Amino acid sequence: MGGEILPAGAAGDDDVVLSWEGRGVLAVRLPQLADSLDHILAALERAHGMPLADLDRKTKQSVVRGLEARGAFSVRHGVETVAGALGVSRFTVYNYINYAAEQRAKEQADGEGPSQGRAR
Repeated sequence: MGGEILPAGAAGDDDVVLSWEGRGVLAVRLPQLADSLDHILAALERAHGMPLADLDRKTKQSVVRGLEARGAFSVRHGVETVAGALGVSRFTVYNYINYAAEQRAKEQADGEGPSQGRAR
């Protein structure tokens, strides 16, 4: 995630101070959410062994599903950032998000329909 460890005395208001026996030992400074998205995208590139823009459409859709599950699109400019990394338009990212939602709805309907019918 790109956090940074600091001396406890250097902690700011948004930092997390870790204490041992009631005394601050060190602080952790977490990155801004937008910085975290950049770290996640870089990790995905390393995991796939290539730039995200070089992935095929199906794999890009999978990446978008995973990023959506991690809240990437709640970050300001998240869609734009992801679109740039994938080498697609914002419109395409929105289409991938909508497609994933449709697939989830279909899976739920397929999974609930037969069991509801048998229970009656």
